[in-house]
Amino acid sequence: MMQRHNPVDDQLGGISTALPVAVLAAVESAATHAVVADDARRLGEETVALLTRAGFARHFVPRAWGGTEGTFGSLVTAVTAVGEGCASAAWCAVLWAAHSRFAAYLPHEGQRDLWSDGPDARICAAVRPSGEVRRLPSGRLLSGEWECVSGVDFADWLLVCAPEPGAGGAAGLRMFAVPKGDFLVRDSWNSSGMRGTGSHTAVLETVFVPDHRSFPMEDLLAGTPGPGRSRCHTVPAHLVGGLLFCAPALGAARGALAEWSLWAARAQARGLPQHDGSRLHHALARSADDIEAAELLLMEAARCADTGTRAETDVLRNRRRSAAAVDLLVHGVERLFRTAGVSACGRPGLIERSWRDVHTVAAHQMLRRETAAMVYAASVFSSLTDPAAPAAVRPAALREVSAS
Repeated sequence: MMQRHNPVDDQLGGISTALPVAVLAAVESAATHAVVADDARRLGEETVALLTRAGFARHFVPRAWGGTEGTFGSLVTAVTAVGEGCASAAWCAVLWAAHSRFAAYLPHEGQRDLWSDGPDARICAAVRPSGEVRRLPSGRLLSGEWECVSGVDFADWLLVCAPEPGAGGAAGLRMFAVPKGDFLVRDSWNSSGMRGTGSHTAVLETVFVPDHRSFPMEDLLAGTPGPGRSRCHTVPAHLVGGLLFCAPALGAARGALAEWSLWAARAQARGLPQHDGSRLHHALARSADDIEAAELLLMEAARCADTGTRAETDVLRNRRRSAAAVDLLVHGVERLFRTAGVSACGRPGLIERSWRDVHTVAAHQMLRRETAAMVYAASVFSSLTDPAAPAAVRPAALREVSAS
């Protein structure tokens, strides 16, 4: 695969430097088949196999099952590299990693069901509550539909969130693990961007789920410590959710910048009047600034997560960083798209696809800047007006969950 010069690499040393050979193979496959994935609304079999071989599915699997228990920083680096050629492939890769972190909250017997044959099981998830649960002596009957389940066509296991009526009628949210063969997939994904993720609807028709394949959603949100859970498992969900969602968009923006730079250099060399030097120079510098700033924010968020912090102030700060980062990426890619004009939007291509993909990622409710700003500012103002009071996160903010 021909390597293009990326201006952001001049400052940050290159996101794809020193990546394992298996990851580089996945990067190349994702880029090669990106157009086909976009048209087909699903990844190709080769790309899925190479992403799995590269270790994304096992990234947060406990070492007891042969997993990596990797870092957030290394995951963001690898996902960003995949995203430079195909944001949809990067999205599926990062979610397979994230969902193995979720599954570490299952009891030991449930983890054995998922990983006794190896740590590379691909796990998809839907964390927006849906469906109906009926309690039985040794488990639950689960039925319903869950939308926007990315990569579900290739899932070995499915994690879904459903409300379970408790004492006094109060509902508690639980996650349930369902094996391939116990759920159906309804073709429903027709988004303008991130089309290759194949984020279709999962359908369960009265499936029995034993007790050992379930855990309380609150444990995941809070990052509750427990037996066999390492530092990468016990960070609160909102500390890292936005960070992981942003990584594919960062890759897409970097890919767009590299492609745009090649186009702009050629346009300037031809001396076309509509591509005057100052206009192109300013667009390149400003978009490179935006994308580099976003990357610095995200790598700092990853560094924070890798310390294992569970402090509420860090959760809110990371949500703010992620929301700010995706905002910068939207502005950077939008500028490239508009400056290229018909060269970008007049026909399908990497710039046009990246523009669609970055905007689609930015629309995710986990990355809403207004929400992140409100809870962050409320915490700061509270600490200033009452320094003795611990920083608090509103319960509603902690319970806010997002579709995968």
